[in-house]
Amino acid sequence: MALINSVILWLIKKRFHQIELFMKYPHEVQGELFKKLLNTAKDTEWGKRYDFKSISTYEEFRNRIPVNDYDSIKGDIELLMKGKQNILWPTDTRLFAKSAGTTNDKSKFIPVSPESIEECHYKGGKDMLSIYCHYHTGALMFDGRGVAMGGSHTIREVDNEEYYIGDLSALIIQKLPFWAEFIRVPKLKLALMDEWEEKIEKMAHATIPHNVTSLSGVPSWTLLLLNHILEITGKENILEVWPNLEVFFHGGVNFGPYRQQFESLIPSAKMQYRNTYSASEGFFGIQEGQEADDLLLMLDYGIFYEFIPVSEIDNDQPKAIPLTEVEKDINYAMVITTNAGLWRYLIGDTVKFTSTNPFRIKITGRTKSFINAFGEELIVDNAEKALYIATTKCNAIINDYTAAPVYLEGKNNAAHEWLIEFTKEPENLEFFTETLDNALKSLNSDYEAKRYHDMILRKPIVRKLPPKTFYKWMKMRGKLGGQNKVPRLANDRHYVDEILKIIE
Repeated sequence: MALINSVILWLIKKRFHQIELFMKYPHEVQGELFKKLLNTAKDTEWGKRYDFKSISTYEEFRNRIPVNDYDSIKGDIELLMKGKQNILWPTDTRLFAKSAGTTNDKSKFIPVSPESIEECHYKGGKDMLSIYCHYHTGALMFDGRGVAMGGSHTIREVDNEEYYIGDLSALIIQKLPFWAEFIRVPKLKLALMDEWEEKIEKMAHATIPHNVTSLSGVPSWTLLLLNHILEITGKENILEVWPNLEVFFHGGVNFGPYRQQFESLIPSAKMQYRNTYSASEGFFGIQEGQEADDLLLMLDYGIFYEFIPVSEIDNDQPKAIPLTEVEKDINYAMVITTNAGLWRYLIGDTVKFTSTNPFRIKITGRTKSFINAFGEELIVDNAEKALYIATTKCNAIINDYTAAPVYLEGKNNAAHEWLIEFTKEPENLEFFTETLDNALKSLNSDYEAKRYHDMILRKPIVRKLPPKTFYKWMKMRGKLGGQNKVPRLANDRHYVDEILKIIE
């Protein structure tokens, strides 16, 4: 393994010079990519529909092709899944990433072309390692094995061709190059199991005997595995099982609320935590250093970026801007055009730029994950920061949470209701609630204005949930494992009311 570690380190460090190139020349790289995407897809159905051949400037592109969401391209994706090709992208597309969190809990199916799997998702994974090893020169992670918390997929046959449909993580694991099997556990068959509870049990037993040096996955489901390993082994912490564990690559949700739990399970000052921004639609960002929590925007993955100021997102014709026009500290909805045939696709995430030289971003929430029932415009970024302040001051640890509005009723003013499952409860819930409320006021002037003298919003209602409530709810919805995660904020009470019924 030491020889393998040395060879892999040498290979992935070479890539860092290319990363430095797009950091230095971001607009040139995006400009060339813009031309390549249009030229490659000019003879597809979409290319003919919008006459890609005649588009020579960004302004023509922006004026001719509308901003799309999933509903506007769903019909074309369904045709792709039935075997028709050359609609959105010229190369045959037989991988579809099943993504949760859509309207009414319906799934969406994102096409993953051969180019996007190689030039985006795999490249993102390799760059994650390259950046980590560049900034962490003592890395020994390839001396051992890596555990990845992947999802599952199904295989559908259309005209004697195999089509893979499932979690993006499962599609990536299924198509990994042969050499990757030498450095990861467990075996492919187990990693792709779809029965999540049985999968956790078998993964724990299969990985315990190995020298595991790295973890990757969504924090909530990774915690589930780690806690089960401690139950099986009777150990106090994970380092007693895997003494050489050095890094956790995470994504999918904000890591802040989970950090204390991981630090408790892995009590090592040397343990590294690295954030990534990867979704079914593409791999977008990678954390560079241990301290900074913003993400380097990856510009040479076959993705052309545009951004819509969130203040304009509800306009009939919101105007997107290219990377050349973005500014720091403005909340933007991200729009992408990709080498999988997503054209001016509104991904649903909101970001802010923390730097424009090079371009670094911070995920602030979702275009549909907020509370704005009373003009308070509370976004996930506000919620996460406020909860961090409250848990720090109250010496508490949160496992999971969600929040929703409580509407005006009779003489009762409106409020926000927070359902929180604590790993370590605050000694005084009233003080925790007050601290959370004050933190939200300090972070969001609109919320502060609505809380003035309780005129519109009264103090938040915080409810402690019994252990595993969110787990039971996610299981009830068929949303265990993979890319599924607890919705943080909702502008209605659908999720909250469902959860409250469970604890009644």
